[in-house]
Amino acid sequence: MANNNTEKPTVMVTNDDGIEGPGLLSLVHVLVSTNLYNVLVCAPDSENSAVSHCITWRRPIAAKQVDIAGVTAFAVSGTPADCASLGVSKALFPSVPNLVISGINKGSNCGYHITYSGTVAGAREAFFNGVPAVSVSYDWVEGKSRINDFTLAAEACLPIINAILVEIKNQTFPQGCFLNVDLPTNLATHKGYKLTKQGNSIIKMKWKQVTSKMPKMLSSMEMEKDSAASTGIDTSTTSKEDHLFAREVIGFRHDSDDDTDHKCVQEGYITITPLGAFTNAEIDCSTYFKERLPNVADRISSSAL
Repeated sequence: MANNNTEKPTVMVTNDDGIEGPGLLSLVHVLVSTNLYNVLVCAPDSENSAVSHCITWRRPIAAKQVDIAGVTAFAVSGTPADCASLGVSKALFPSVPNLVISGINKGSNCGYHITYSGTVAGAREAFFNGVPAVSVSYDWVEGKSRINDFTLAAEACLPIINAILVEIKNQTFPQGCFLNVDLPTNLATHKGYKLTKQGNSIIKMKWKQVTSKMPKMLSSMEMEKDSAASTGIDTSTTSKEDHLFAREVIGFRHDSDDDTDHKCVQEGYITITPLGAFTNAEIDCSTYFKERLPNVADRISSSAL
């Protein structure tokens, strides 16, 4: 890792809202203000929300050094996973960071939305490369949340970050997982920290046909309700004969279990969810196919005779 025991630990920050995102800038400011860490930033040069674990393969990516007070920072023409991979590779920075933090995202990342999340992918990619990582998201509510809430979110994460770094220093941090942290909307009155598991909550959506004018989709995967300026679809590659479609939120499926991430963050807890790289099916699905696949094979063999 980057440092010996007498040096400050090195923390690298990435995100999916882009290097100018208020969540990232607030997190970096709080980290620098503590004077406890060496802080690096390697983040997308533009909005990359909901790109999941997409990586750039067929072209080079550009990294441009930018000015963020107190840190060495690069804006990268790639995805969050690209940024995390590049940042821990020693191709961009001279050493590997002790910890990668991806966030703070504008909008929670719980349940099935973890699969869509570029924020979580940034942490997952660091984990793939053997670097301890945590993704952080704030449950932003349009019309209620304020930019200053990101500072409160960053400050609330400091005990988690410090605890992780102690475990890393002692070589006791588990290597088989990374952490996903979600912070509730009302941070000033949060109920404390709670260990949770990934639930199955998800926003239900449908497709609708649209014109070139449509409301902006927030990084929290909700439609912006009060946007005065609508975001136009890029029509440079479309013709009048093309049909345009956009997603529309129609509802939400909630968790039923008490110890799941979304349910607990809605109750006002700061949730900490250990995640891994495996996507094994639930045990009842495995049992189902274990019982039935041999019979399927027998039927196929018989029908081939």
